[in-house]
Amino acid sequence: MYVAVKGGERAIDNAHAWLAEERRGDKKVPELSVDQIREQLSLAINRVMAEGSLYDPDLAALAIKQSRGDLIEAIFLIRAYRTTLPRFGYSEPIETSKMACDRRISATFKDLPGGQVLGPTFDYTHRLLDFKLAADGEIPDAPNKQANQENVPHVAEFLNNEGLIQQETRSDATPPDLTREPLELPADRALRLQALTRADEGFTLGMAYSSQRGYARNHAFVGELRIGAVAVEIDVPELGFAIEIGEITVTECETVNQFQGSKTEPAQFTRGYGLVFGQTERKAISMALVDRALRWEELGEDDLGAPVQDAEFVLYHSDNIQATGFLEHIKLPHYVDFQAELELVRNLRKTAFESQKMEAAE
Repeated sequence: MYVAVKGGERAIDNAHAWLAEERRGDKKVPELSVDQIREQLSLAINRVMAEGSLYDPDLAALAIKQSRGDLIEAIFLIRAYRTTLPRFGYSEPIETSKMACDRRISATFKDLPGGQVLGPTFDYTHRLLDFKLAADGEIPDAPNKQANQENVPHVAEFLNNEGLIQQETRSDATPPDLTREPLELPADRALRLQALTRADEGFTLGMAYSSQRGYARNHAFVGELRIGAVAVEIDVPELGFAIEIGEITVTECETVNQFQGSKTEPAQFTRGYGLVFGQTERKAISMALVDRALRWEELGEDDLGAPVQDAEFVLYHSDNIQATGFLEHIKLPHYVDFQAELELVRNLRKTAFESQKMEAAE
């Protein structure tokens, strides 16, 4: 039961004022600008855009500043703002094979057409604190920083040419829009992927990790991980063809998984897939692992009872905004609810005590 609470406006106003003061911090330190956040905290920007389902680095930076760096609160702000925006149409599916890759690696094939592009990554750093950054030293420009502009085929196609990997079927059906319609089960793969791409990164990572530790058959290789810019096109009925309206940066991951076959499918490799806004590779890899684990039924595998195989468990608990809302509502006033339960416990204790007295008297 939820009870409306009146009053307290002055206390709330004071709390907001205190929040603004804490957000600003020591006024002797220069204020952090939205431009600085956008340009220097790009990975945080990417997460907010991905889980907020809105590609706008400026708004993501503003949300991060307003939320004092609480990314889930920033994602909440972005989603709330998103609901106010009109929708003018739907874009065409992006062509990731035409991506201008800043980063493109494969753990399965060493020699790739176009080569492996390491790009900007923490993978080969020593994870030691760099005190030069605290000294505000200038960072030199990277040499040979140029995106691969050539069309590069997906690595899985090499296996596809030999018939060694499961064929993917493309559907022209438009899946439900989770930003406008609630999630309903059973969910097909397209809807599951849509939910996973805006799922909480930490939750998705935990589910993916569990699948690697034996809570699902998920021995995966990163067939390919690519990050770069892709064109966004929209069909204009008056023109009769699609036109490019801009570019977005995305991370795409395709995993190659062992599959010994089942009653319905021969031995072959299978795939997991992840696609996320911005440079968000940990999330994209996690998404691909969870996607593959959720495909057990369509591949004719056994249900091992692993949490990551349970679509209802994964999809209904992966959204951090829903989880946050339900979790944080318990700190709001529940005075009437608690008083009712308090009275119930008192009555139960009184009844039990009286019963014990009667038994002792007998």
